[in-house]
Amino acid sequence: MIRTGSNIDISIVIPAKDEEESLPELCQWISRVMQTHGFSYEVIFIDDGSTDGTWNTILGIHDSNPQVKGIRFNRNFGKSAALQTGFREAQGKVVVTMDADLQDSPDEIPELYKMITQDGYQLVSGWKKKRHDPISKTLPSKFYNALTRRISGIHLHDFNCGLKAYQSVVIKNISVYGDMHRYIPVIAKWAGFKKIGEKVVDHRERKYGHSKFGLGRMRGVLDLLSITFMGKFGKKPMHFFGTFGTLSFLVGFIFTAKLFWDKMSSLFIDKIPVKRDITDQPLFYLALVALVIGVQLFVTGFLAEMLAMQSLSKRDYLVIEKVGMEDRVKV
Repeated sequence: MIRTGSNIDISIVIPAKDEEESLPELCQWISRVMQTHGFSYEVIFIDDGSTDGTWNTILGIHDSNPQVKGIRFNRNFGKSAALQTGFREAQGKVVVTMDADLQDSPDEIPELYKMITQDGYQLVSGWKKKRHDPISKTLPSKFYNALTRRISGIHLHDFNCGLKAYQSVVIKNISVYGDMHRYIPVIAKWAGFKKIGEKVVDHRERKYGHSKFGLGRMRGVLDLLSITFMGKFGKKPMHFFGTFGTLSFLVGFIFTAKLFWDKMSSLFIDKIPVKRDITDQPLFYLALVALVIGVQLFVTGFLAEMLAMQSLSKRDYLVIEKVGMEDRVKV
């Protein structure tokens, strides 16, 4: 096996919320796979505001296996926040993400690693071709996957699969926030990482706990539109606002000019007195609205351009405890 760059082959980033029952079995499984294939590795758990014994379980596993590390949030910030924080800490040449509920199989990791290091992919997304989920979860997923393929141009079957692998350079140069973890391949593409692949992966039935799927995920369309807009215009907002602002202003200007021309021509060319003032005509108010909207859009684009030029630091989430990255410290 060829090893270059980082001393750690694989960083496995795992968000966890109320998964104390599954973590010991998951860690044993990961350790067995890593040892069998001779990988140097680290497992980074992010306890996303668990209310059960998840954090104590992570501490206990770390005591027996130093490769297992942990980060604990003060409260539940969501999966995107957990992934972003884990990405920041990951030191591996290849970074793998997976869920903590044992529905993702660590046996898939060696092939994902090969696809990144040997096949030249920058991101590989798992495809749960055969799923063990209720129809209330699979139908919305199919809809959003189809919509995302159409809008993004990325031909993946399962954008939201938690099992993914990345070149380290990818996760160090993207920012995941809100509920955008579902669309990490789209974020990566807009950041310039276009070698995106897919691998059919085993999807297991949930063994412990319950699904975190909720109606809040139905807002995914808005997240997708937001990512698409930011990808195209995030660094050049004037191209969007300025274009529509200029068009609106020109339409308003042309209508206004026509109204004045009609009035002037009737007075000085046709010598016919105008019975109605310009301000009595509906077209005048349409022109005025178009002018105002045009100016507002242009100013909005200018202000957005100024904000885009500023370097925005990545958001920090309140971490109250870490283990493995440094001496165990409470903040």
